[in-house]
Amino acid sequence: MSLNAEHITFSYKENQTARKTIIRDISLEIREGERIGIQAPSGTGKTTLMKILSGYLKPDSGQIFIDGEPIGKQKYCPVQMIWQHPEMCVNPRLKMKSVLAEGDRIERQVIEKLGIEDTWLERFPQELSGGELQRFCIARALGQRTKYLVADEISTMMDAVTQCQIWEFLLNECSKRKIGILAASHSRELLDRVCTKVIKLETVENKYSSIWKNKEKRGLRHENRKSRKYVRRRGACDH
Repeated sequence: MSLNAEHITFSYKENQTARKTIIRDISLEIREGERIGIQAPSGTGKTTLMKILSGYLKPDSGQIFIDGEPIGKQKYCPVQMIWQHPEMCVNPRLKMKSVLAEGDRIERQVIEKLGIEDTWLERFPQELSGGELQRFCIARALGQRTKYLVADEISTMMDAVTQCQIWEFLLNECSKRKIGILAASHSRELLDRVCTKVIKLETVENKYSSIWKNKEKRGLRHENRKSRKYVRRRGACDH
């Protein structure tokens, strides 16, 4: 079982007459339970790639397959993305208990292990800190049918202790459920500690080179709108 990107190319409209290619012919595979990291400078397309993998953007060419089936064919998209800025992907008019309800039958133990307090459930997003809000977004992504997590700089708003706690939980939960993880971070040290492989994306003559490095398993240590749009139900680019 795996999440596969095959020959993905993506460009955006730079002006009325020109398009700029930011991803060119990238292929990768995330197997069940595998933890892969992506390191790349800002502006090189790693967030765009993650949006494509989770069904938010449609590539110019290439395809995404989930266990051999094209993305978008599933009743619930098993690829869930956790965004860098949680305040941008929750509905400010919903209480947090309703935000959680957008997920796929979130288990109580997930909520408890993430340190989400019962009193927070009755609050609105603007009444929580960025770190508290991100805990809800992580819980929402861990629905019962989630098979792969795409995590884009998810702990940048957290202090070192909280960052460690969140990643310890994610590694344990995903290991137990055999959920594959694709994580992007500017911190190579963090990626080396939470991932078994790291992909380095570099722009070379408007192309990307992927450098794979196997990593031995290491212990983790401390290191310094509308929300429904951000919960993929079918996985298709249908919004």
